Amino acid sequence: MDETAAVRIADLCSRILHQNWREGEQEGRSYGFTAPSPGHYDWQWYWDSCFHAIVWRRIDPGRARFELETLLDSSRDGFIGHTSFLGRPLDLERAIRYNVATRRAPTTSTIQPPLLAWAWSIAVGDPARESRIHQHHEWLRANRDLEGDNLLWLIQPDESGMDASPKFDHVWGRRAHGRWPFPLVIHANRRRGFDARRIAADGRPVVCEVVTNVLWSLSEQALGNPSPTPALVARLWDEDEGRFVDQVHSPARAIATADVPYTWDTLAPLALPDLPEEIGHRLVQQVLLRPGRFWGAVPLPSVALDDPSHTSQEDFWGLRRLWRGPSWVNSAWFVWLGLHRLGYVEAADDMRDRLATVVLREGLREYYDARSGAGMGARDFGWSSLVWEMVDPL
Repeated sequence: MDETAAVRIADLCSRILHQNWREGEQEGRSYGFTAPSPGHYDWQWYWDSCFHAIVWRRIDPGRARFELETLLDSSRDGFIGHTSFLGRPLDLERAIRYNVATRRAPTTSTIQPPLLAWAWSIAVGDPARESRIHQHHEWLRANRDLEGDNLLWLIQPDESGMDASPKFDHVWGRRAHGRWPFPLVIHANRRRGFDARRIAADGRPVVCEVVTNVLWSLSEQALGNPSPTPALVARLWDEDEGRFVDQVHSPARAIATADVPYTWDTLAPLALPDLPEEIGHRLVQQVLLRPGRFWGAVPLPSVALDDPSHTSQEDFWGLRRLWRGPSWVNSAWFVWLGLHRLGYVEAADDMRDRLATVVLREGLREYYDARSGAGMGARDFGWSSLVWEMVDPL
């Protein structure tokens, strides 16, 4: 990539992060965070803030730390919610469809992929020196490690950050995220206190999900704890299919791995430094670089181009069902990390250049059409600044 393009990427990402920065005081405490997208996502989202902090360290390390400390300040006995309602209260419409115990709740009662310790290790320093991060991991183990193997289970698709991915359709069916009955799932889980053990005991779906556990493994390793990667491989790697697939406890009809939509998360374990190399090479050569599947598109399609569930459109009801085909910068970054680790430098550079070209043309968008590169979703989207990490690695 030429120097001029790299400078333009840096200027764009810096401008958007500064534009989206929010500071204030609420209930006696100061806060500072990056809104994912002004006017559309104005509160603090857990994994968005982790991505923002990783990029902020390039510009202002103090803001990187403040963003992650603001997340920690919202902790309740180690629990950190998916969304913290900083700056303005929750309105009635969102109170119905957000995962809150009450309308006055300061955060949601659900989680997002727990990458805080890993983000801290990149953006701030040693997370083992921050006691609240240890407490956060203790809460996750106590409340979401349902089978004692240090893997986490989710109670709703939006806890994965991939809300309406078609990989959840066979789990929640007509109540999947993005369909109009989805608030019924929220209501049912609210009545159970968003307690994963109660939900599972009552026969409701819970999912051991790939991306969540990849980021959990990275964070556990950043803290110096035993790596969950061997357990992740043992539970979620399908040797015959050559892919990672979620495990589901659900009363719904079980389906074969071959019938589960081919989504990008099977590639997420490439980001793990301790993923067995034979699995890593198989994922790159047989999945990522397979013509017509993920390669050749704008990196990285959330659903394989050759999968029947791939679409860049809204669904029949006109609802925004994201993660069903368009490309996202954060998923591309995870895979790019793995390509470098495994020595596929030429492929990593090609991926970087295709994505950077689209970002320079379309701006920092929430996601991009996987075939045309057209910007889609929210504008000035903060975590898309991760493209800077690929253009100019530190």
